[in-house]
Amino acid sequence: MESRVEKAVQTFESGFGCAQSVFSTYADLFGMDRETALKLASPMGGGIGRMREVCGAVSAMALLAGLKEGNTDPSNEEGKEKIYLLVRQMSDKFREENGTIICRELLGLLEREDSARPERRTEEYYATRPCSRLVASAARIIEENLLFTDEEKCHTIASDK
Repeated sequence: MESRVEKAVQTFESGFGCAQSVFSTYADLFGMDRETALKLASPMGGGIGRMREVCGAVSAMALLAGLKEGNTDPSNEEGKEKIYLLVRQMSDKFREENGTIICRELLGLLEREDSARPERRTEEYYATRPCSRLVASAARIIEENLLFTDEEKCHTIASDK
């Protein structure tokens, strides 16, 4: 048995992207199957399509917030404000913990990557990147700030290997 935070990190370290790892770990709480969750979050990795913009783990937090509190009525201004505030609160917490929400800044890069080709996942890759820690940070923020009851926060899941 493992916690959802551990599950998110393990998912990342098995080769999935940061957004996929965070989003798929919690998507079942909204009735979404793992395969759909992995597909939906896949373009958000690498700071959205490896452009090194908003961190994929932060994007996953926003997507999960939308599943819980998202607005479906275009005239509901209060609903729009509520979801925007929730996303800002979680993003601010991530920024407080990690210094920024921008992928390239988290990685210490100066500019956008030219190539869309993902890097090979090697031991060196994991050892030199902060991404596992960032995935864990986003998962903790989801559990602490998003929407779950105490029972859901404590919920452990079996590895679905």
